[in-house]
Formats: sequence, C-alpha cells, structure tokens
Amino acid sequence: MAESRKPPELDGALILDGDMDGDLDDEIHSRPRSVDPDVDPSEDGKADLASEMLVEILKRMGLGAQVSVREDADEVVLDVAGEDAGRVIGKKGQTLDALQFLINKIVNRFPEGRRHIVLDSGDYRQRRENGLVSMARREAKRAVQQSRIITLEPMSPRDRRVIHLSLAKFPGVSTRSDGQGAERRVRIIPA
Repeated sequence: MAESRKPPELDGALILDGDMDGDLDDEIHSRPRSVDPDVDPSEDGKADLASEMLVEILKRMGLGAQVSVREDADEVVLDVAGEDAGRVIGKKGQTLDALQFLINKIVNRFPEGRRHIVLDSGDYRQRRENGLVSMARREAKRAVQQSRIITLEPMSPRDRRVIHLSLAKFPGVSTRSDGQGAERRVRIIPA
C-alpha cells in the first residue's frame, strides 16, 4: 500500500506564488553593480527597492500600512504608519527586527555599496532606546545601593548594546553580557 505524503509544515511561512511585480523581480535578480565613488549613494536605488519589498511583504501579510522613506549616505530609514503599525512592531519590536533583517538581506545581497536599512514605526526605536537607558540607570543605582549584581532580562544584541553604552560612564558600575543566544543577558556589576 502506498504511503500518502503530507505537505511540509508551512506555519508562518511567507509563500510567494507566481511572479511578483515584474520590475521588482528584475531588480532582485540583477547583477551587482560596481560602486562609483562619484555617484551619490542616495541614487543607488536601494531605498526604492527596500521600500517596494517592504510594501509587498506587508501586503502579503495582510497588514494595512504605508511606508515612507528617509535616507542619507549611510542608511535608509523606512517609516511604517497606518492602522496595523502596531502589529508591524510586534512584541518588543521582534516583528520590526525580523522585517528589518529580511529587507537588509534582500537589499544588501552583494558586498558592493552596502547601505544599512532601518525599519521604524512611530518613532518606536527612539522610544525603546530611551526606555532602556532609563531602566539601565535605575537598575545601576539599585546595584550600587544594594552592593549586588543585577541581572537583566534576556535582550537582543541591539538592546544589550544600548545598556552597555548608557552605563559605560555611570560611576560605580561595570557591565558584562553572559549567556548564549537568545538567553544572553546584561549583568550590572557594582565596583
């Protein structure tokens, strides 16, 4: 008796069927271009490609959001706004970080002319950073007052970096990251 095969588990997968937008597909599969130092990086097309890719991904996720672009020579910032902007951020910015990672991989496939793509929604990144700095200072004061090591919750590399930088010149404490992978935590150590 022949065994019936089950289709692979695709929960949470983004499935692209058929041809995407023809122009976009051509851009995705184009060969790397050489970098000309006389050409303005804002004219390299990466901001447009990043914006188009994000719009397409959000559309396929069924999210109602608009994308606006700000750019300079070093980075491209894609601001997401609209009724589903909160869902684009996700829990503690996880969805925003995942989308940012994906867009960076697509846009910066080739080493020539890399430009960092940053996704933001309603100034979430700045508010999150301000909250982390405030919490780090509060916990550093507590570590000094109680003369004991304070271990923070597991954080992303970006969040840990914010903590380390915010406490680098804080008197009476030092910081260290311990743990592996997603369980890596910052420890605030009194002098």
